[in-house]
Order: sequence, then C-alpha cells, then structure tokens
Amino acid sequence: MADYKLYYATNRNHIGDDRWHPQGYGKKFSDDGIENLRFGVVTLSADDDEAQKHLDADKQDGGIGDGEALGDYLTKCAENAKIAAYPESLDKDITESAQPDAKLGSKAMFAEIQADMLKSSDILIYIHGFNVSWHSAVGSALALQLMLQNSPRRDLEQNVLVVLFSWPSDGLALPFVSYKSDRSEATGSGAAVGRAFLKARDYLANLRAQAKAGGQQLCGQDIHLLCHSMGNFLLQSALARTAEYTPGNALPRILEHVFLCAPDVDDTALEAGQPLNPVQEIARSVTVYHNSGDTAMVISDVTKGNPDRLGGHGAAHPALLHSKIHQVDCTPIVHGVVEQSYYLTGHVNADIRASIDGWSQDDSQRRRAKKSNLANVWEMV
Repeated sequence: MADYKLYYATNRNHIGDDRWHPQGYGKKFSDDGIENLRFGVVTLSADDDEAQKHLDADKQDGGIGDGEALGDYLTKCAENAKIAAYPESLDKDITESAQPDAKLGSKAMFAEIQADMLKSSDILIYIHGFNVSWHSAVGSALALQLMLQNSPRRDLEQNVLVVLFSWPSDGLALPFVSYKSDRSEATGSGAAVGRAFLKARDYLANLRAQAKAGGQQLCGQDIHLLCHSMGNFLLQSALARTAEYTPGNALPRILEHVFLCAPDVDDTALEAGQPLNPVQEIARSVTVYHNSGDTAMVISDVTKGNPDRLGGHGAAHPALLHSKIHQVDCTPIVHGVVEQSYYLTGHVNADIRASIDGWSQDDSQRRRAKKSNLANVWEMV
C-alpha cells in the first residue's frame, strides 16, 4: 500500500463534528457561505500494484493509461481517506482586510505548495464537472495527478501536482434531475473560484515583491488550470467575479496553460464579448479538447435547451478565436457511449502533459494533425 497526497479547496459543507478533520464533504454549500473556501490536504492509501495496472493499461487507439478506471478505484479508496483542513481564525462577520493578523487556510496551503514548487513541481488546478461527489472528485483528481506523473514522454526533471477545487455538484446518478441544480451551484461557486484567483494574484505579487527586494528566489515553476465539463461554466462565473475586483480592463495573467476539457458551455463562449473569452487574458495559452461523439454534450444540447456545446464539435467559428486559443478534436481516438473523461486517458492526457512540459502546439512529437488551414485547429491521430 502507498499513501497519496492531494491538496484541495472546497466550498462544500463539511461532514462530521470536526470541521478541521471532517469525515468528508457533502453536496451543499458550506455554512460559511458560498464564496468562503476551506483549504486542506487529503491523504489516502491505495494498492500500488492496482494503481500501476491502470497506469499501464493499453487503451489501443486511446494510448497507454486508463485514468478513468484508475479514478474509479481511487474513488473507493477515498471513502477511507484522512482529511486535514488548514485551521483559520478569521471572523466571518468582519471583512478579511480588517483582520491582517488572522490565520488563513489559503496562506498556509499556498506556503506548502510554494515549497513543493521549489522542488521542481508545476501545479495544475483541477475543477471537476457535473454530478460529482466529494469522493469521486478526489479519485479523479488523484488519477489525473498520477497519469500526468507517469506520462510516457514526460520531462523526468519536472513533476506535476494537482490541486482540486471541489464545488457542491449533486453527486447523484440522476443527470436529468440534478443538471439544473448543478448549473446553479456552478454559478455560485464561480464567485468562490474568482476570490481564489484574486488571493493567488495577491500572494504571487507579494512573492515577486519580496524577490525584487532581495528576499527568497522565485521557483520558476508554472501554475496551470484544467476544467472539465460544467467546470468550464463555473470558470465563466469566476472570470466575471475576478473582473469585478480587477482595476482597469485587463485580468491578471496568473496561469501558464488552461485546458478546457469537454466544456459544457456554448460553442461561441470563447468569441470576443462572450463570457469565456477573458480566459485568454489570465493564461499564456488555452487548449480546448472536444469530442463530437460525446453523448453528454448531445444530452445537454437537446434535453436542457442549450445551444450547441463547445465540448461537442468545438468552437462554432474558430477563425474568430484569439491566436493563443487552440482546439483539439479527440473524436478519432475516443470510443464508447459516454466518453467525457478522455482527458484522463492515454494520448489526450499525454498531450496535456506535453503542454505543461513546454512543447509548442505544433511540435511534431504530438499525436496531432492539422484539421483545417487554420493554425489553431487540430485533431488527435
């Protein structure tokens, strides 16, 4: 057996009497309020051989590594995980700025993450999608971390740690019932993520100021973001919240890469003037992964009254997108009835790791081919 560690932030309600060592987190918002986050660390034990079996699984056209099956296994392990939230002394009835000496969970976690980054670790923030329980969120996040850490052509000198943001997605196996509820929760949770972006911005600005004044040297590592399914809708709300508290017109560039996987948002969402367009301001590059065979996208289109989804056939008008936004059609290598979690599997996961490792979008080692005469439209091969 081996222990696996995962950083997390959540605005879910804690389960149990001890808020700093809860039994888990539920499907409602925290009593502290929608925008207030709890930060902490999850540690779970899992069988190394069982995990390696999934990491080595041959998905044929999809490549090596079955992160979906690994996630299912780790979800079961998460039921017995140890959870330690960072204690806080913040008075929620007083504004945070009026409590300069208050103990903040965010600062404690950022400091530990900084220590990890000094050991050559990039950070990937992961926002899950619709209909995901706490245990499933932990399982998927750890599966993503292990897949990225075991990618066949990874940079061996570079590590990647995943930080989970888990919002109160319903976690029920009744998608037609819980979809509308989850969409509402995602909108509310976007404000919490927006606040987290601002906290990260301020923390990074303080580090840069200290380094400039001759303090601790910057680590030189990067922070990335991966949003899955309805997590992309949540990101839209987060960007709007961040803009409310950002002086001037430009949002802070705090991320290196943003990966939009099976995004359950309108297929025009990235165009100028649309709600997801500002994502290109907070990152150096943005990659959309979509699959036209994704049944969940079709369900979202037809049964929920939504326009065509970005996660189905990609952007409606790719020529109108910012040059730093690329889209990758995963349809040729994705198989199955509901194939939404392909970011956890083989070639797609390796493509994400390649971007984290600094490969250019047109690197010949990627398993991609141009899909049109546009420089930002690709398909997996």
